[in-house]
Amino acid sequence: MNRDQLNEHLRFAAELGVAGVSRDPEWRVRRASPAPGPVAPPVASGEEPVALVRSAADALAAIKIDIGPDCSRCKLHTLGRRQIVFGVGNPDADLMFVGEAPGADEDVQGEPFVGRAGQLLTKIITAIGLTREDVYIANVIKCRPPQNRNPEPDEVDTCEPFLFQQIDAIKPKVVVALGSFAARTLLRTQDSISRLRGRVYEYRGAKLIPTFHPAYLLRNPSSKKEVWEDMKLVRSLLKSEI
Repeated sequence: MNRDQLNEHLRFAAELGVAGVSRDPEWRVRRASPAPGPVAPPVASGEEPVALVRSAADALAAIKIDIGPDCSRCKLHTLGRRQIVFGVGNPDADLMFVGEAPGADEDVQGEPFVGRAGQLLTKIITAIGLTREDVYIANVIKCRPPQNRNPEPDEVDTCEPFLFQQIDAIKPKVVVALGSFAARTLLRTQDSISRLRGRVYEYRGAKLIPTFHPAYLLRNPSSKKEVWEDMKLVRSLLKSEI
């Protein structure tokens, strides 16, 4: 990181209300835990052992293969999407971010949150002492809806099971739902993001924290302070033994 990038990051942190940072890397380390699932029994000499437990990376790769590069399960494949935007990051992440759907930049690059909103999300992640490589980022919907409209119910019903599989493979400690659509979809509610944020929800073995979408912050910079409060809650949960 050069001096200009460092100064920009410090200015952004100040906008969020960050009073200081910790140089202690302890809370960033994912604690070792027993491997999930059954252990394969001993096999006779000459026999090939059967793998009963796959790594998170292998499980994610299998989900991606299942979706396929040219998924046609819903109508979005006929409405101009370029490619599947699966997800990116650390398969063993303690922290996972879930957004709504890919936008134009994501549809071109094949990676979630790479446009202006994605750049802001990267700054938010950095502000809590992590990097994009430490976390996992995905969307409820894997294809860009036309004109970035909200995904429709049949599209959600078709695609969200793949998100559930991603969460179950990664087993994060904390899931951050970015924006109203992601929060409402995951929590099965019609409450506004303003009502949902600031609280912790149990979700598929993780703690779920709803917060404003980075695209909303680009239009409403005054809400950065509220997002920082949410991120402090996220950081506290990551430090704790959940």
